[in-house]
Amino acid sequence: MLPESGLGRQRRNLIPHAKRWATFLLGGLVNTGFSYAVYLLLNLYLSYQVAYFLAYVAGVVFSYVVNSLLVFGVPLTWQRFLAFPLVYVVQYVSGALMLSLLVEMLGISKTWAPLVVTVALLPLTYLLSKLLLLRNTKAGG
Repeated sequence: MLPESGLGRQRRNLIPHAKRWATFLLGGLVNTGFSYAVYLLLNLYLSYQVAYFLAYVAGVVFSYVVNSLLVFGVPLTWQRFLAFPLVYVVQYVSGALMLSLLVEMLGISKTWAPLVVTVALLPLTYLLSKLLLLRNTKAGG
């Protein structure tokens, strides 16, 4: 058997990362649909910023469960559950500012603006989720 080249090792190591990203994106897509439906429903009765906040909270809880169990394969714990929203504070502030910019300054519909915000913040969300959920685990290597 021939020794594996560096390139072969790199490709083999990329497969788990690609699967993790694909699972993260699929979970995020489902979460986005869920959060967006909550936003649209609440937006009928509340201001768009309040509707965004409440839909965001529901999405964070959903995201914690999906990312823990399906994306990063770590057990649900109260410690991670309570810490998870702390990371999302950065994302929320960024998202709320971006939402205001899109709606108030650029005139984008308050119906569509949260979807733009979600897509723009995907890389930040993945990185923060990974750092938090894999912290102090063997999988975090």
